[in-house]
Amino acid sequence: MSPLSYCTNVHPAEDLPGVLAQLDRYAEPVRRLVGVDVLGLGLWLPAALASELAASPELRAKLRAELDARGLEVYTLNAFPYGGFHDEVVKHSVYRPEWTDDARLRYTVDCAVVLADLLPDSASYGSISTLPLAWRTPWTDADDTTATAALTELTGVLDGMATAHGRPIRLAVEPEPGCVLDTVADAVGWLAPRVDPRYIGLCLDTCHLAVSFADPAATVASIYEAGLSVVKVQASAALQVEDPGSAEARAALADFAEPRYLHQVREHSPAGVVLAADDLPEALAELPGRDPWRVHFHVPLHARPAAPLSATTDVLRTAIDTVRSTVDEMPHVEVETYTWSVLPETSGNGGDTALIRGIAAELRWAAANLFELGGVG
Repeated sequence: MSPLSYCTNVHPAEDLPGVLAQLDRYAEPVRRLVGVDVLGLGLWLPAALASELAASPELRAKLRAELDARGLEVYTLNAFPYGGFHDEVVKHSVYRPEWTDDARLRYTVDCAVVLADLLPDSASYGSISTLPLAWRTPWTDADDTTATAALTELTGVLDGMATAHGRPIRLAVEPEPGCVLDTVADAVGWLAPRVDPRYIGLCLDTCHLAVSFADPAATVASIYEAGLSVVKVQASAALQVEDPGSAEARAALADFAEPRYLHQVREHSPAGVVLAADDLPEALAELPGRDPWRVHFHVPLHARPAAPLSATTDVLRTAIDTVRSTVDEMPHVEVETYTWSVLPETSGNGGDTALIRGIAAELRWAAANLFELGGVG
């Protein structure tokens, strides 16, 4: 089975004591509740902490020992948010620094150095997910050239690390609506002629994939046909509503229009035309609402939203099934529901107990429904 993890960007922490406190407060209780001896974590390390760890073999050894002591393993890092992911307002700041900024390259190299020392002995590779270059504007041909050079430099670093450690760390570029690489097709078209596929591929976030209204099976196939691969899957589901113009649907959607994160919306017509809004309040004000919507709002995998809303877990299942039928070794799979604190039904309710139970339920759902297993392995 592919390593199955949950992403710790759901927990606020900006330093090493905060991350270690997460392990005790959330991760180890989740592991016990799931009922497994070892649980995978997709760690999120803000840039300042990644730099501190990369500079200190002793601190990396300490973090590895703390993970081992709690039955926790790290195959993958989420290096999309640079920092401040639980600020009062995040919105567009999550896309900075861009891949035209040396700070993004330094952060990613730091993450690679850390991950190389955290990988369990059983891992054949490590993965790091990253943003799809930048938000779409402003972006120029010169930015293309600069970002290409940065990824080329990173590839050289990763190649040297693979030689030194005997197994590669691979970058997983994550397409997201509204970004330079908005869809998987955009990412494939941009990456295929520019990168070494041994070290750079895609992070397939299945919420983002669903929002694009692309066919999941054909989309996954297109990645491999282009000579690239899915390095990592972020198992996630988007909000869906068939009749967004109805009063009932608009009232339900309004509950999800929260101020911290950006919630891009796409409306899909029978003719195949996709209309776009960069955030849910904008969509409610400006999109016609005649055809189905999908909303970039990661909803828990195991819990169906109340009607008239639904979730795109079928897209997730199809994407996983297609990857499984295409490759010999499944990529890393990370449950990434970072929105627990802003979900209408859980925001401020239940505290740690509700969050631990929710994450454990998601992991059990993923094991049973994506891998047909009774537990998390």
